[in-house]
Amino acid sequence: MAEVYLSFGSNMGDRNKNLSTALSWLAKLTVVEKTSSIFETEPVEFLEQPKFLNMACKISTILGPLQLLSVIKGIEVKLGRRPAFRNAPRPIDIDILFFEDLIMDTAKLTLPHPALTERAFVLVPLAEISPDFSHPRGGKALSYYLNHVTGKEGVRRWTP
Repeated sequence: MAEVYLSFGSNMGDRNKNLSTALSWLAKLTVVEKTSSIFETEPVEFLEQPKFLNMACKISTILGPLQLLSVIKGIEVKLGRRPAFRNAPRPIDIDILFFEDLIMDTAKLTLPHPALTERAFVLVPLAEISPDFSHPRGGKALSYYLNHVTGKEGVRRWTP
């Protein structure tokens, strides 16, 4: 079983329900090992949109990276995600952050996720569940990247 870290985000509709539904559908095909708290975050790049709810989780799976990506994209579509411009509002966004210590760069998938060390909305929940996980490209623990990322002030623990 491969250990995989995922990031979830939602800023359309019932954001909390979107996250929980996506996670429950994912749990039918994988083993959900850990989930972070939910954080409310400011949008990035395209600012004229609602705030996001973000979280991270660690799963175990027998699926390969591209098979898992296909499952994730199917969940996004089932929850109402449609093609749009980059960083557009969306009911759900699920990204594969790490797949074991695999380094991969294809047209469909880049691992580790190329922007995760620059995104507080990803690092805060991810470091909450696995601060000592070592980035396969940079070799440093997630806690190191969290200490050096900007924008943490825009990431606040969310309570329903």
